[in-house]
Order: sequence, then C-alpha cells, then structure tokens
Amino acid sequence: MEFPYMEAVVGFMILMYFFETYLDLRQHAALKLPTLPKTLEGVISQEKFKKSQAYSLDKSHFHFVQEFVTIVMDSSILFFGVLPWFWKKSGEFVVLVGLNAENEILHTLAFLAGVMIWSQITGLPFSLYSTFVIESRHGFNKQTIWLFFRDMIKGILLSVILGPPIVSAIIIIVQKGGPYLAIYLWAFMFTLSLVMMTLYPILIAPLFNKFTPLPAGDLREKIEKLASSLKFPLKKLFVVDGSTRSSHSNAYMYGFFKNKRIVLYDTLIQQCKNDEEIVAVIAHELGHWKLNHTMYSFIALQILTLLQFGGYTLVRNSSDLFRSFGFDTQPVLIGLIIFQHTVIPLQHLVSFGLNLVSRSFEFQADAFAKKLGYSAPLRAGLVRLQEENLSALNTDPWYSAYHYSHPPLVERLAALDQADKKEE
Repeated sequence: MEFPYMEAVVGFMILMYFFETYLDLRQHAALKLPTLPKTLEGVISQEKFKKSQAYSLDKSHFHFVQEFVTIVMDSSILFFGVLPWFWKKSGEFVVLVGLNAENEILHTLAFLAGVMIWSQITGLPFSLYSTFVIESRHGFNKQTIWLFFRDMIKGILLSVILGPPIVSAIIIIVQKGGPYLAIYLWAFMFTLSLVMMTLYPILIAPLFNKFTPLPAGDLREKIEKLASSLKFPLKKLFVVDGSTRSSHSNAYMYGFFKNKRIVLYDTLIQQCKNDEEIVAVIAHELGHWKLNHTMYSFIALQILTLLQFGGYTLVRNSSDLFRSFGFDTQPVLIGLIIFQHTVIPLQHLVSFGLNLVSRSFEFQADAFAKKLGYSAPLRAGLVRLQEENLSALNTDPWYSAYHYSHPPLVERLAALDQADKKEE
C-alpha cells in the first residue's frame, strides 16, 4: 500500500492554518488592548496609538479573510487533483498552437503561463483592496490606479523575459545532472543570485522607482563621515522616490565587496525630526555589515539551498510520490513543486530558527549603533518610524516569536535602556 503523501501534505497545511490562525487571534486580541505598553507611555502619543490600533486591526481583519481563502484554494487544488489536470491541459494547449508537447520545456512554460494568469486573477482583488482601501484609508497609499497596473504589467513582462531561460536551464540541469545534480543546481542558483543582485539595482529597480543622488549637505556629510570611520566602502548614496507609492519609510544598503551603496527613502528623510535620527538608523544598518550579519545570512541561505536540492534529488525519482499527487509522469517542475509541499514542516522550523537569529542580529546592530554614540537618536528614530508607519504597538509574545524577524519596539527600547544601565 502506497503512503498517502498528498493527503498528509494537505492535512499538515490545514493543521498549520489552524495553528497560525490561533496565533493571529492572540495578536488580534493584543491589538485591541486599550492602553499602550508601560514602556511606551509618555513616548507614543495617544493620537498615534489610536491610529496605529485602527490600522493594525484593519490589516488583521483583512488577513483573516485572505488566509482563509488561500488555504481553501491551495488545499482544494491539491486534494481535487487540479494540479495534474492543469498540467494535462497545458500540454494540450502546446499541441493546439502547433508545438511539440513532448518537449518538457515548452510544456512547463505553458503550465507556468497558466499559473501566472491564475495567480494574477486570484491575487488582484486582495492587492487592490489592500492598496486602495486599507492603505488609502490610513493615509499611506500615494499611487494612482494607473501606476498600480503599470507596475503590475512591468512585473509580468519581467517574468516573461527572465522566466523562460531560467526555467529552461533548471530543467536541462535536472535532466543531465546525474549524481551531482544537487551541486549543479546549487551552483546555478548561486550564480543566478549574484547576477540578479548585480543587475537588479542597475536595470530592474529603476523601472519602478527613481533613484537620485542624495544632495550635498549636512546629512550627506554625516553619513559619509560615519561610513568612512567604519571603513565601509560607500560608493553611492541615493534617495528613492518611495513617496510616489506609499508614505511608509525605509533605508537599505546593497552591493558587493568595495562597491557598496546606501538608499534612503524620501519618506524617511521627511519623517525623521533631524539628521541625527537618520544617521542613527544608518549606523544600525552599517552595524549589520560590520558584524558580518549579511555574510552569515548569505552563507546560511546557500547551505539551506544546497540541502534543499540534496533532498529533492532523493525524492525526484519516487513514482509513488508523483502518483499520490495524481501524476503518471515525473516532470521536473512538478517534482520541485511536490517536494516543496512535502518539506513544509521542515520549512516552518527553519523559518522559525532564522527569525530567532534575525532578531538577535537586530539587537546586536542596535548595540553597535549605541557604542558609536547614537543611543538617543536611535531610540528617537525607532519611535518615530514606529509612529509614522503606524506599526503595531501591542504585540502578543507568541505571535511575535513565531512571525517577527525584527524584535518589537518595546523589546528594542528595553535592550537599549538595559545597556545604558549597565554602563552607568
């Protein structure tokens, strides 16, 4: 008797849905608390607290609906054999347009085209509601409906251009990889990630946003001075027009080796009270670089990717596994999809572990900025960004431990205060 892999996968998906819904309910209850955490009393105004509460509750209600629809669709697709049915129909489409359905690359591309259309159709209502109802209601959305659809079309076109050669390469590697398949797949994905990290900020990101050099002035001088003092190889300092789409704020850095760049959202510059708060945020980000957090994360990702491909090579020839999901053939892409579903339990554990490490890194980066003398402006900057982004101020400890890659504001301020007391 064959093991019921598909039923086990669907059962675990539903089990995880109930578990995560329980956590969501705990967080929803925390969001409804009528008072601020004691640490934030007198720090966050009541006006901002009420606005943050309303925004967070709106997103929470929306999340419940979206997750319910998602689990119903995903489990139904697997349980009722929609996946093998659609694979068969995509092959018939290839024949209909006069191409060879025996060519696995053409068959796979037709399948993925259908999946992309389905994803766009089913995801569009949620994207529209999130952007033009929730985000607009709370003053964050700045984009027009035209800009929204223009971005969507650009994203589709990029997928059409970049997707086929990548998918074709993966199929060929799997077909010809032999005993070293996992290593070949990892090497390909490693190279691809380096190429994309190089090309994305130069060719892709400018398709969606405008990047301009930060004007000469005190802010630029302070950031350059900070970078120089840490021997950070800063080559370019940009401001991105995030305000054309949203009033949410952010800052990030990227680049290889001696070619590093820092990008500030224009909304970050507008929201922070003074230059010191912005520089403190950058000091935190540079802390990640100085403490090698980025390198450690990249290495961990590569190890996990290699292990994942190693696991895939062990099951890709399992006819029982394919039959359990309704397939009488063993296409490469379908094998990858099935494998991803069968390792869902492990993925949840890995994700939880990575969040623990990420939160530890955030505390370390805060401490690094504090050692540079930015304790007060970092504290003020964190509070201001929390206020301006209307982030959740009351968080359930179970929910945040499971979901958050960054510690809640209360924990970060407590850590900074504890460090201050130790020094005293």
